[in-house]
Amino acid sequence: MSAAAGPRRAAVLGSPVNHSRSPDLHRAAYAALGLTGWTYEALDTTAEQLPGRVGSAGPEWVGFSVTMPGKLAALAFADERTARAEMIGSANTLVRLPDGRWRADCTDIDGMTGALEESGLPAEADRAVLIGAGGTALPTVAALADWGITTVDVIARDAGRAADVLELAAQLAITARFVAFDDPAAIADVADASDVCISTVPARAAAALADPLAGVPRLIDVIYDPWPTPLAAAVEAAGGKVVGGLVMLLNQAYSQVEQFTGLPAPREAMAAALHG
Repeated sequence: MSAAAGPRRAAVLGSPVNHSRSPDLHRAAYAALGLTGWTYEALDTTAEQLPGRVGSAGPEWVGFSVTMPGKLAALAFADERTARAEMIGSANTLVRLPDGRWRADCTDIDGMTGALEESGLPAEADRAVLIGAGGTALPTVAALADWGITTVDVIARDAGRAADVLELAAQLAITARFVAFDDPAAIADVADASDVCISTVPARAAAALADPLAGVPRLIDVIYDPWPTPLAAAVEAAGGKVVGGLVMLLNQAYSQVEQFTGLPAPREAMAAALHG
């Protein structure tokens, strides 16, 4: 899609969604691109409500960002799906196609790739620790595979919860193994061998792992509010490089803006809106 003349609309869908920083990013992008009349809203929308919301959107709607709990519903609703969205099994982006149909994509992978770059992870890095096995863990595995990571230790409550992550890792030629959340000795061992640790769980949950993981050289924590998390504070105090969730949010939004508008994302303006 290319940027069209006249008013256009976009929004982030989720529930709850009033905390989302996506409106700040997209509005700043549209202003910097000179897209007068373009608006971006936050619309509280459950997974059950998403098909009706998107299906009834008029022709002025160019796209939707999708956060929890609607990512599975977004993928199911779409008429087309990118290969990476199908691989991950969820979508955080719905883009209206010229013929009026909807395409699903997963720019969460772009978000994590940007965070890996920000962390200073060397190109030759080959080992990562991943905390959690929920929806954010899957695009994280995809980003790690693209980076060239070959070994991932997955810290989760039980092996059953980690099954989808371990399966995707195997598909992407990554050697992955389950590490129990309540085994600090094993966690400390994998931390010592890792190039980067990514936490995809709530701050309170990851706090229990602050001691065994404090020595990792790099941490990416997908949380941005509250900040810093106890885990981030522990890693930083030990001299490690810490990247927070705002970096991931910003990098996934670049691709959304480009897909919605057909124009290069004004990265400096978007970053300024996020950090201003």
